[in-house]
Amino acid sequence: MWKLGSIGIFLGLFLGCGGQALDKQLQLQFEGKGKSWKQGARVGVSVANRSDVPLDSVRYFLDGKALEYTDGTVVLSPEKLGTHTLEARAYLQGQTVPLQEEVVVLAPAPPELYTYEIVNTYPHDIEAFTQGLEFRGDTLYESTGQRGASSLRKVDFRTGEILEQTALERTYFGEGITLLGERLYMLTWQSKVGFLYNPNTLERTGTFQYGESREGWGLCNDGTRIYKSDGSQRIWILDPETLQETGHLETVTDRSVFNKANELEYVDGLIYANVWQKPSMMIIDAASGAITGVVNFGGLERSVTQHDRLDVLNGVAYHKERGTFFVTGKRWDKLFEVRILKKTP
Repeated sequence: MWKLGSIGIFLGLFLGCGGQALDKQLQLQFEGKGKSWKQGARVGVSVANRSDVPLDSVRYFLDGKALEYTDGTVVLSPEKLGTHTLEARAYLQGQTVPLQEEVVVLAPAPPELYTYEIVNTYPHDIEAFTQGLEFRGDTLYESTGQRGASSLRKVDFRTGEILEQTALERTYFGEGITLLGERLYMLTWQSKVGFLYNPNTLERTGTFQYGESREGWGLCNDGTRIYKSDGSQRIWILDPETLQETGHLETVTDRSVFNKANELEYVDGLIYANVWQKPSMMIIDAASGAITGVVNFGGLERSVTQHDRLDVLNGVAYHKERGTFFVTGKRWDKLFEVRILKKTP
């Protein structure tokens, strides 16, 4: 049974001046303007208290992990960049009042600039609306898009000859692909479904559904995990066996979150991603999501046959033995073998 004293303490804790609850009278506030900082930044943070109840103490957390609070500041240094939840837990008279704000942690340095040199030029199907490229040995796998024209192919990259091909049903718009073990994974754009294939025969062996990711754009893998772009700032991490989304990266520069990653390729801890609708490619740290470089492919489109249905740069594959990248575009009649070079001042 409640005693009058207990009721008084309860009301004193949760009702402040004007009868408002304490969580309405405590406010998490940051030094300066905005709520985005570079990784490793020391950020001034405090809890403003407009109630009549004094605070005993405050502790700070980032995504549930305790932060060291020194001289009114915390250091924001999560491994993965992008959006995080900063929480203050205010303690007063035996009660805890949690206060949360979303903050954005950006890359610690601006992306470096890269250019390219053409090593070789090969024929490419001018009708291919290229969505994904992937090498296994010297065999080039290619996926194409457009409803009624989407396909999965094996291609002789030297001649452009289509060695084998399987078509998608007319309802599907084909997107990116990746090869891991004896499975080839292929996305569709807006149907929320992906397909599994035998890479030797191109026989479809299964399907999988998307989780939180909104669409299917690009795929790549690091030998253990699959990375999937969906047209947002997120690159999703998939378990290759269950195809469940187990987490995500957010692609960020030192200034902002970026949401244009399209076709993907993984090489030595980095994700190379075509920038949607642009003649450029991002280089993304696969651990943090930081955009560490940008490759300018400007001018490459002028090297292909110009026609009314010509579309943008899309498609990137790394040939491990040759140590070079292969890039093309949608309805381009050429496939380019290139080296990516750091741009000199």
